[in-house]
Amino acid sequence: MKVTFESVAYRYPGGKNLVFESFSKEFKKGISLLKGYSGCGKSTLLRLAAGLLPPVSGAIQADFSRLAGPVGSSAFLRKEVGFVFQQLNLLPLASVRRNIALAAQLAGQSPSQALPWLEKLGIAELADSKPSQLSGGQQQRAALARALAKHPRLLLLDEPTSGLDDANTEIIKSVLQQDLPSDLICIIATHDARLLGLSHDIIDFDTRLPLA
Repeated sequence: MKVTFESVAYRYPGGKNLVFESFSKEFKKGISLLKGYSGCGKSTLLRLAAGLLPPVSGAIQADFSRLAGPVGSSAFLRKEVGFVFQQLNLLPLASVRRNIALAAQLAGQSPSQALPWLEKLGIAELADSKPSQLSGGQQQRAALARALAKHPRLLLLDEPTSGLDDANTEIIKSVLQQDLPSDLICIIATHDARLLGLSHDIIDFDTRLPLA
């Protein structure tokens, strides 16, 4: 199972310079980590992988997307992709439990998928709280639980531990290290050196070279 970038080029709408000129890479099962300076394209690559942005040229393919639809389709994003954005995007008027149940239902999963991830991430007692009642670290964990409750085959995390203390970071690291399904493709964009030990593959955009 893999997501393949084939000579992908991308520029921001209205921009003159390419963010990617001819990016090729296979993302396979396990955790791939994107690191590099701010503005190098880490977050953009995650959005390309999810199908939220269309490449200027080249192709992005997921060999597991036949039932849900190709990369770029609404069905692929809804059913196959779990995405934790930097802004988290939790529904402010819904409880944590409801946030997660809605995401699971849209992906065709049972709303009961919510509770196990809340327990693993240590926020089961906050299930009926609204996001505004949670700390930043708790909100981050709730957003990760929402993504995982979809049972995605592609998990995309944009700075999942940015600004978090060591305790919150360790909880997230533990779940990523011990509880992810073995056939999941996980791509993490981060500046956080605390996450380096999680990765099976590192793409360093400071050098633009894949590292083993």
